[in-house]
Amino acid sequence: MSIAHFGISTALLTPFHADGSLNLGLLCQHAQDMLGSGLQGVTLFGTTGEGASMGLQERQDALVAMTGSGINPKQITLGLCGSALADVHTQLRQGLEAGVTRFLLMPPFYFKGVDDTGLFDWHAGLFEMADSAAQFILYHIPQITQIPLSLDLIMRLKRAFPDHVLAVKDSAGNWDNTRALLESGKIATLVGDERLLHKAAALGAAGSICGMANLYPARLKTLFETHLEDSALCADVDLIVSGPVIPALKLAMVAKTGNTQWAHLRAPLRPLEGTARDLIAARFSSMKATA
Repeated sequence: MSIAHFGISTALLTPFHADGSLNLGLLCQHAQDMLGSGLQGVTLFGTTGEGASMGLQERQDALVAMTGSGINPKQITLGLCGSALADVHTQLRQGLEAGVTRFLLMPPFYFKGVDDTGLFDWHAGLFEMADSAAQFILYHIPQITQIPLSLDLIMRLKRAFPDHVLAVKDSAGNWDNTRALLESGKIATLVGDERLLHKAAALGAAGSICGMANLYPARLKTLFETHLEDSALCADVDLIVSGPVIPALKLAMVAKTGNTQWAHLRAPLRPLEGTARDLIAARFSSMKATA
C-alpha cells in the first residue's frame, strides 16, 4: 500500500474476557469486520487499543491469531509502546516475524521535559537497530505522552531516515500544527482527530488512524474521500473526549452492538459511571449498527 493512499485504519479497541485475558476471537472478528467494510487497514495495540497494557506474550499471541484468521499482515499497523529501546525493539521484531512491516511508534513517554536532541537520539537508536523492511509512523500525541514531537524534529528524522520514516500521525487536535505538517510537503501526515479530517484531507492528508472507525467505518471512509464534514460524527467525538476516551469508546461499542464483551477494561482504567455513562449509552444505543 502506498502511503499516498493510506486511507483509514481503525485504531482497534482491544476486547478482554471478564478475567482480563485477551479475547482473541472477538479481536480477530472485529478486525475482519473493519476490513470488510472497505477500510484500508487496522492498527493493533495503539493508544485506543490499550497498547501500554499489553505484555510481550500477549502481543505475540494476538499477531499469531490475527494472521492465522486470514488477515493480511500488510494491512496491520502495529503500535510500539515503551521507553526502553530494547523492549520496543522486541515488539518490533515480533511484528516483523509475523509479516507486519508498518509500525506506529509512540515516543518514550516515561521521560518528561526532554529536548529534541534527546528525542532524536532515541528514535535514531531504534531506526539503526531496525530491519530494513520496517517503516515507522511517528506519533505526536502530547496530551497522552507529554512528549511533543516538534515540526523540526519530525523533519530532521525524515531527512536522516527517509527509508524508515513513513509518516507522522498527528493526534494533538491542533489544526495549526496539522496544517503546518501538511503544508510542509515533506512528510505524509495521518490525522488522529476525526473532527479535523475533512479539512486535512482537502489539503492532502494521507489518511487517518482513528478510534471512531471502530463505530463508524463507512462514515470515516466517506468523510476522508469526500472532504465533507460530518457534523453528527463531530458531536459524537466531542462526547467521547469529554471524559476518559477508552472507557467511553468501549461503552459506546456495547451500546451500539449490544455485545457486553466490549465492556471489559484493563486496570488501571475503570468503567464510566453516572451522567457520563448515561449520556454515552443513550447516544450510541440510538445509532444504527450499519452506520
